[in-house]
Amino acid sequence: MYEPKNILITGAAGFIASHVTTRLINRYPSYKIVALDKLDYCSNFKNLQSCTSSPKFKFIKGDICSADIVNHLLIEEEIDTIMHFAAQTHVDNSFGNSMEFTYNNIYGTHVLLEACRATNCVKRFIHVSTDEVYGETDLDTEIGNHETSQLLPTNPYSATKAGAEMLVMAYHRSYGLPIITSRGNNVYGPNQYPEKLVPKFILLAMKGEKLPIHGDGSNVRSYLHCGDVAEAFDVILHKGVIGQVYNIGTQKERSVLDVAEEICKLFKLDPKGVIQFVQDRPFNDK
Repeated sequence: MYEPKNILITGAAGFIASHVTTRLINRYPSYKIVALDKLDYCSNFKNLQSCTSSPKFKFIKGDICSADIVNHLLIEEEIDTIMHFAAQTHVDNSFGNSMEFTYNNIYGTHVLLEACRATNCVKRFIHVSTDEVYGETDLDTEIGNHETSQLLPTNPYSATKAGAEMLVMAYHRSYGLPIITSRGNNVYGPNQYPEKLVPKFILLAMKGEKLPIHGDGSNVRSYLHCGDVAEAFDVILHKGVIGQVYNIGTQKERSVLDVAEEICKLFKLDPKGVIQFVQDRPFNDK
């Protein structure tokens, strides 16, 4: 089993990464955790508040796109492990500002990889990707896409994540960087920014407002609780095999309409009166 000493977690104040950071701090008090985050609109230092009491926790406000900062941290903090969560992640936003997604998700990843190559100190680099890189899911399958499935991204966000994966794979093969890639499903839970489906619908339902659904709501997704995802990253960190890709998902997929109806039921709302079908976004994966 791999045992890290000094871990750099990028995007640590974001939704998923903050839960992973908190889990590692609580379960492995001997690990030094360096949290790097530029505190963009969807990340919040409060998500890491419980970690601040640990003498092994350090927070750095900074951008992964800054090679100077990244190189300095790897050397100064003697980083041996990177968990790379930092990314622009909201699909809808990627249609309006796709260049920012390219800059953060591809260039930022490249900066990290190049720093690892130059310093030669990292023994494990966990690259956090998404199941969106697969494109549409076969509606007849019970388990979604396999790790060896072809990458067929259908929107600017997933294209940048697929592009970052190609760079990661190339650095593994060209320079022998110790890479592990994860591809996760939709995650929900505490501290999630309300632009995402589940918290957005819950907040709207609390106010008795309409729940807007793109298209007919037949798009299927897997939904995972953030606690389960944090546990999965714990396993990947310690037991993952270098060079492998790991899907983090469930065997249960639900349509967006199902989720909306379930939330309506929890708030005792009539789905027919609350759910509002709006124009589908371009290339909305089924």
